[in-house]
Amino acid sequence: MTSTADPLDSMPMGKRELIVLLALLMSLNGLSIDAMLPALDDMARELGAMEGNSRQLVVAVYSITMGIGCLIPGSYADRYGRRPILLMSLGFYAAFSLLVALLHNFEFVLLARGIGGLMAAGLMVAPMAIVRDLYEGDAMARLMSVIAAVFITVPVIAPSMGQAVQLVAGWRWIFVALAAVGALAAIWVYYRLPETLAPENRQEINIPVIARNMHDALVNRQSIGYVIGTMLVMGGVFGYVNTAQQLYSEHFGVSDASFPIVFGSTAAMMAVANLTNSRIVMRFGARRVSHTGVLIFITVSAVQVWASHYRPGDLSWFLPLTALNLGLLGFLGANFGSIAMQPFAHIAGAASSVQSFFRMFGAAMVGLVIGQAFDGTAKPFALSLLISSTLALLFVLYSEKGVLFRRLNVKPPKERIVP
Repeated sequence: MTSTADPLDSMPMGKRELIVLLALLMSLNGLSIDAMLPALDDMARELGAMEGNSRQLVVAVYSITMGIGCLIPGSYADRYGRRPILLMSLGFYAAFSLLVALLHNFEFVLLARGIGGLMAAGLMVAPMAIVRDLYEGDAMARLMSVIAAVFITVPVIAPSMGQAVQLVAGWRWIFVALAAVGALAAIWVYYRLPETLAPENRQEINIPVIARNMHDALVNRQSIGYVIGTMLVMGGVFGYVNTAQQLYSEHFGVSDASFPIVFGSTAAMMAVANLTNSRIVMRFGARRVSHTGVLIFITVSAVQVWASHYRPGDLSWFLPLTALNLGLLGFLGANFGSIAMQPFAHIAGAASSVQSFFRMFGAAMVGLVIGQAFDGTAKPFALSLLISSTLALLFVLYSEKGVLFRRLNVKPPKERIVP
């Protein structure tokens, strides 16, 4: 039975509360990265890791292991539900954040960050599965855009928050604060979030079933081009995050005090774009909006390459172009994700796992390569944006069999009472 009623209207916790909670859960891993960016120099100095680009590993290791970890929780979320996976992930998130705050060896910090990212991967997988439990098609893209508009505020304010904590109490207390936020989120989930997995969609836990579900989610032509496309464009963003502190301070001469403001101003465009996307996607469709977005992204990236060669060190060129690129992600991420998840209502957890793995692990690896290629200029970053967005377009064309801007008819969101 289908209806035009909004499934969130039947949820006991309320539509706005669910959106804010999912936004918080999806932002925690980003918070664990962005809040510590202003402290990288102090961390590296205290832990003896000032040589070359090694300080970037504190960011890159967490991102890579988080991507690998995404392969695990989806199948369990399809069997036991979304809530247990979220609570377990939040527990590990808080515990390993505290552990990092206590360590005094750089290699042990990297190990703790790696294990923490691996065990907190459910925070990327389960929220996407929850949204797919409730919505599909353009309606899913709209909700994801609203959620993204909320959690994208994290990279806007996180560096300033991290810098404030660092100045008052030192970098270790940034990780204590992360642990506290994770614990509060766990309490919120435990008392307020209902289970959204429908009983008829519960899957068995055995190797053949898990392998089959992940294989189905991986090889589907309609989906895979969008998954890899997201991975590629997000890889450029990961490269930006990895190199941002060095890029702004060493190449553009931005002071430590100004860094959070400059970094946050570029990330703010993502929130604006996601809000805009949530208003237009139901009218024009996720495909039309995202296809237009990736074409503009390629154009802006080409200008970015030109500016890196002919306006080197000129922040007045780099800043608006980077802000525009990040803003365009607001028209790609939610839409690409909803299109990729569309065929998998019955195995949303497994599909979210394998797709999140390719997006996060692949993007983290691309970002690591970009970060380690940092040569004191913006050239590697600018070129990576152009290459990754062009390849993303090619993979989208593969999924769409060479035809862009189509709008497929999808039935209205289903009405289902959530227990």
